[in-house]
Amino acid sequence: MDILTRVEQEGAYSNLLLNAALQKTMLSKEDVGLTTELVYGTVSRLNTLDYFLNRFVSKGVDKLQPWVRSLLRMSLYQIMYLDRIPDHAVVNEAVNLAKRHGHQGISGMVNGVLRNVLRSPEKLVLPDGLAAAQRIALQHSHPQWLVERWIRQYGEQTAEDICAANNEPPSVSVRVNTTMISREALMLEMEAEGLEVVASTLAPEGILVKSGGNMALTHWYRNGQLSVQDESSMLVGDAAMPESGMKVLDCCAAPGGKTAHLAELMRDEGQIIANDLHEHKHSLIHEQAQRLGLSSIQTTTGDAMMLSNKYPPASFDRILLDAPCSGLGVIRRKPDLKWAKTPEDIRDISNLQYDLLSSVSSLLRPGGILVYSTCTIEPRENEEIVNRFLENHPDFGTAKNNSTGWNVLEQSALPRGGGVQILPQHYHSDGFYIARITRFS
Repeated sequence: MDILTRVEQEGAYSNLLLNAALQKTMLSKEDVGLTTELVYGTVSRLNTLDYFLNRFVSKGVDKLQPWVRSLLRMSLYQIMYLDRIPDHAVVNEAVNLAKRHGHQGISGMVNGVLRNVLRSPEKLVLPDGLAAAQRIALQHSHPQWLVERWIRQYGEQTAEDICAANNEPPSVSVRVNTTMISREALMLEMEAEGLEVVASTLAPEGILVKSGGNMALTHWYRNGQLSVQDESSMLVGDAAMPESGMKVLDCCAAPGGKTAHLAELMRDEGQIIANDLHEHKHSLIHEQAQRLGLSSIQTTTGDAMMLSNKYPPASFDRILLDAPCSGLGVIRRKPDLKWAKTPEDIRDISNLQYDLLSSVSSLLRPGGILVYSTCTIEPRENEEIVNRFLENHPDFGTAKNNSTGWNVLEQSALPRGGGVQILPQHYHSDGFYIARITRFS
């Protein structure tokens, strides 16, 4: 309840508050799981919960004190979406919390609202005849403006599939550090220790972990044999096809996951310049490289827009521009995002993305490959940027990739602007856009 209240009042990120709170408590593994479910689930289903609560709260949810609003939301979330907690336990726990934090009147109101909910399950059903965007927004808990936008861009069914996929729990996937161990050998070790794992069909270095807890706490992680990374994100490094001995630039590198992947693909032979705007984020990149035993990564600080002043023209074999973006492809991992973003955010960031791409492209040598990627599904930030860039830069074009993985990707994801748009329902991974650009002369 405290975490949810602070998320709403302070605009804080739920994942950061949750992790900080869990580190201060001594909860059991089961209660850590329940707390995580209550926080993420309540944030994710916010507009749906408020829609139904307004049928039971006489003065409306918005008029309640923030902590009371959080308490009712997370209680209704348990009643509507969880099936292992008895309804009477939900009500009793909520009333006890209300007594502890408020006065008799508040606990009586909480008790009355929740008991009315249990007596009137027919009121927890959406009415017939809602417009498509409103129905999808309430059924799958997304802002209506975003649903309307996706319907225009992708059609009604695909928009609904995106929203449904965003409410699925994210899968746990890891990237094998192939400079140390093969995927097959690491999977055998994991299975020998009782983990359920399968090879990723999407990423050549990826493993899906079906059971095994937090992989960042394992000895494989400490020893540098794996990194925790989403499958879609792993495709970015593969798309660059870096080779040993090359000179590579990662323009917006922190926290360094994709940088490290490039170094692993190069067998740690060559030079990778990892740039980030913020000095304090360099330690994250250094720690990754050190943990993974990679020595080919050098860090530098600065605005990526100024990199063309820092290095000679046409001096890099490969460039990765994993551009700042709206993040609308990772809603299942960061449910706060969908409530925080506005159409203006998308417009503003797309202008920056185009300027970045135009600026760093001068550093690519003829015949080299520049990978432009984002973790969003917004066309204005993706194919529209690439199309505009190619129209205004006739000495650049899309680079062909004949790898088996890329061909599979083009067939099952959406070909867009010379790249591919991965939607969250395609592979139950993050929504991502990846385009490969080459320089002719």
